[in-house]
Amino acid sequence: MGDMIVNSQYEILEEIGRGRFGIITRCFCSISSKFFACKTIAKSDLVDETDKECLEKEPKIMAILPSHPNILRLVDVLENDDYLCLISELCDSISLYDQIVRRPFSEPEAAVVMKQLLEALYHCHFHGVVHRDVKPDNVLFDSRNNLKLIDFGSAEWCEKDGFMYGVVGTPFYVAPEVLRGSEYGRKVDVWSAGVILYTMLAGFRPFYGESATDVFEAVLRGNLRFPTRVFRSVSSAAKDLIKKMICRDVSKRISAEQALRHPWISSGGGGVGGGTASV
Repeated sequence: MGDMIVNSQYEILEEIGRGRFGIITRCFCSISSKFFACKTIAKSDLVDETDKECLEKEPKIMAILPSHPNILRLVDVLENDDYLCLISELCDSISLYDQIVRRPFSEPEAAVVMKQLLEALYHCHFHGVVHRDVKPDNVLFDSRNNLKLIDFGSAEWCEKDGFMYGVVGTPFYVAPEVLRGSEYGRKVDVWSAGVILYTMLAGFRPFYGESATDVFEAVLRGNLRFPTRVFRSVSSAAKDLIKKMICRDVSKRISAEQALRHPWISSGGGGVGGGTASV
């Protein structure tokens, strides 16, 4: 069992979640007398080389990426022949996905979340890291309701003007250039964050379908719509930011840094240029 690795320093407690790889439990550190989260990954569950690369890459990126208040902090890495345990700071509250399911966000609420997410992405991009799987499931909150971007298993290093290849990401949130199999850069994360913003305000995603194939086709078409019944009370500034983030033309899509300077973000989602969304 994974707890065979950590019982000398960490006491494994109850399960609090499951990730793409492994089980996440609460644990207690006897040295610091603090609680942390422990993601235990069984190496036997890794079915191919891609999974193994993700396993190796995530702790390396999290360890090298300078700490940031909106990125989950890696505390320790423990490993033996059978298991890998990633010890990180603990986030007790529900994910952004669970919050969206409950109800749409008001503009001020959405702006608080989006500003923190963009701060995390700008920090990653500034240091040459592209997350490549930005979605509500990978956004948690700590006990003080500070946003924490998690799961860097799909992340990749990318120089400022560099490009990557490979279809990576999650249906609904992946950028069209990724699906086309063409080269892409840091702005794939901005597209995904834009989809999150749309979903927070609308309560549903901008691109959908009955199957993954249908979703991918919808994303590739990129026909962004703002149904009146939902967006009639959403400000023009909010919709302007969404359109600039969910922009098929990568050269015209704004960066995370530019998005942080957008009037809707800087005003705290105060309905610049229009009304505010109802809760």
